[in-house]
Amino acid sequence: MNQSDFLKVVLPFKDKVFRLAKRLLVSTEEAEDATQELFFKLWKSKEKIADYNNVEAFAMTMTKNYCYDRLKSKQASNLTLVHSNYKEKDTSLDKQLEYQDSVNQVHLLIEKLPEQQKIIIQLRDIEEYDFDEICKMVDMKPTAVRVALSRARKTIREELTKKHNYGVS
Repeated sequence: MNQSDFLKVVLPFKDKVFRLAKRLLVSTEEAEDATQELFFKLWKSKEKIADYNNVEAFAMTMTKNYCYDRLKSKQASNLTLVHSNYKEKDTSLDKQLEYQDSVNQVHLLIEKLPEQQKIIIQLRDIEEYDFDEICKMVDMKPTAVRVALSRARKTIREELTKKHNYGVS
């Protein structure tokens, strides 16, 4: 497999890999490093890529495992939460702040979810994978994935409702 063939295979899911890494590692720099490391590993084993049924699912699984390894390492103890990817025009400043607060609140609530639910909600609601692909990536049965996703969404919904109804009787 030459370089152009490799790029045709891996470039379509580059952004998805980065977003999953960013969700797990939080830091943009760490996510960029994880993405680069993943593509380096894929390049080293480029001759075996044709043997995989779904290279994208394989790459997402590798990313998840790499991110877990990074989080377990001592170097990951000083990662910070920074999100600046929400921008909208023609909205008043107070609405922008309110929207940004809601987006940040959802990100924080996702971070508080159990790891399995966090990954499933990332893959389904943010990356928009279908259930069969998610099942392969997390090595779970479809029913278990649906239950975990439902519980994650319910937790987020309940916490947001609590926050927004605070002081209202």
